[in-house]
Amino acid sequence: MTNYREILRLYGLGIAKARIAETPGCSRQTVVSALRKATEIGLDFSMAKEMSDKELFRRLTPGEKAKTAYKMPDYGHIHKEMAKSGVTLSLLWVEYCEICRAAGEIPCKSTQFNKYYADYVKKTNATKHIVRRPGEIMEVDRAGGTAGVIDTDTGEIIPAYVFVSALPYSGYAYVEAFFSQNQECWIAAHVNAYRFFGGVTRILTPDNLKTGIVSNTKHETAVNRACGEMAEHCGTAAMPARVRRPRDKSTVEDTVGIISTWILAAIRNERFFSLKELNDRIHEKLDDFNRKPFQKKDGSRHTAFRDEKPFLPPLPERHFELASWKTATVQYNYHIACDGQNYSVPVEYIGRKVDVRFTKNTVEVLFDGNRICSHPRLYGRAGQYATQEAHMPAKHRHESEWDGGRFRGWAGKIGANCVAVIESFLRSHRVEQQGYKSCRALLHLADKYSAGRLEAACKRALFHTPRPGLKGVQAILKSGQDKIIDAGVQSENVSRYGFTRGANYFGGGDVEC
Repeated sequence: MTNYREILRLYGLGIAKARIAETPGCSRQTVVSALRKATEIGLDFSMAKEMSDKELFRRLTPGEKAKTAYKMPDYGHIHKEMAKSGVTLSLLWVEYCEICRAAGEIPCKSTQFNKYYADYVKKTNATKHIVRRPGEIMEVDRAGGTAGVIDTDTGEIIPAYVFVSALPYSGYAYVEAFFSQNQECWIAAHVNAYRFFGGVTRILTPDNLKTGIVSNTKHETAVNRACGEMAEHCGTAAMPARVRRPRDKSTVEDTVGIISTWILAAIRNERFFSLKELNDRIHEKLDDFNRKPFQKKDGSRHTAFRDEKPFLPPLPERHFELASWKTATVQYNYHIACDGQNYSVPVEYIGRKVDVRFTKNTVEVLFDGNRICSHPRLYGRAGQYATQEAHMPAKHRHESEWDGGRFRGWAGKIGANCVAVIESFLRSHRVEQQGYKSCRALLHLADKYSAGRLEAACKRALFHTPRPGLKGVQAILKSGQDKIIDAGVQSENVSRYGFTRGANYFGGGDVEC
């Protein structure tokens, strides 16, 4: 299914329609039709991100329309004109439209005009003059060489891989070393670069590493999920360079070569015992590099960046967290398992497969592209449960409202002996909640036998043992022993009114032998 949500997001960032068509992997006509339909119904990305994929598809599926015959421009002539000073594609498109109207023909739209020219440049292998705009692109690459950190335990040298990013307009660069080239380090490098620049760019042009790009062909570009999330969070569009086309990121390619000499070669004889030491030294040399005067023009990368920085969109308010994904099935206890812990899901999703997105601090559960709940992530002992009351069935929700204080209060209305038995139940387990069932069963005996009889039964049970059980109280009530006068009173009455045999009866008196 076409990713209409991503089309609307990129269009909202001001990305050309022809470039948008490369990212979701759909035709340019699909992009144009979807954006036209979105404009008609007043739909933008802020509204689309709240909708499911199915609803977006229903609203934006374009109908078939008859194709219009357009007059194709002479791109050989246009390419020669582009080599002239001050000539732009916009100017040539206006001139082309005037010629078409004079001849009664239909001209292409400006986006088509530009796309076809880009296709012409690719086919003829012609070099296109690239106009660098401030704050538009951040180019990213990896230095060919590595730095090294000495292991203090073994003395071995641990290789450190060097990440390089640059802004084409000013040439301002950022460099950082990592022990790994995995996705976590790759994403962290981009985030740290944006923080160094103090803003983001509209377009991110990385290399075609598998840590960020799934595939990049002439028909489509597929960015992996983590890279796409990072780009969406920062408000940028990830558009990698074409495979084996270093001119697409010429600025950072040149910077990598200079960095290898200016920084890595310069510190080759220095010894570092931690990654922080290495990066601190790299950043010292990086500052010198950015302030080094240009050879063929006035100023430096640092002074040029001061002019570019106002054009950078601001950083997002919340720091980006790398997320992992998995698919889980909601169990009959309305919980899912994630990393050895259990998290509740609304009970109506029992048996459904859901997507689980978990970061360092948060676990989010999504169904059909919509978030249905989230929890703070649990750590420590495996098998813990994070349960929200709103996710429970009505019966379980009622039971969750009970606690020891409520049982004590209920027993207090019956009598002190009943309270003592309840206390015994609650304290007889390692966890208080384990005694709740016994407490509830005991207190409900008042409905069957009356509160007075329950209090009397509890008193008799406590007379026999300081820790009575539920079955003992039930036996007293069932046999009616709670109706018999207690043992102390019974002994007194027998002494006063009962038939008492003397000592002579038992042979304790004087007896003749």
